[in-house]
Amino acid sequence: MWHGFYGGWPMMAGGVLFWGSIICLIVWGIHRTTRHRHSDSRYYYSKSPLDHLKERYAKGEVTKVQYEEMKRDLMG
Repeated sequence: MWHGFYGGWPMMAGGVLFWGSIICLIVWGIHRTTRHRHSDSRYYYSKSPLDHLKERYAKGEVTKVQYEEMKRDLMG
């Protein structure tokens, strides 16, 4: 009935490509939604020492004088 171009391996290859792309999209979507949980990890984002110092100053862990001293030391 469906012989030649409309059946057989071309149709099977199309199905494999379709379902393969659907699976890839699902895996990609899961990866995108779960990677934000690990944003503090060095693998995804590495903060510089100056970034850490700025955060400590913003939290009030260091005074302005200490911040300026440490900043000067880090900047070399």
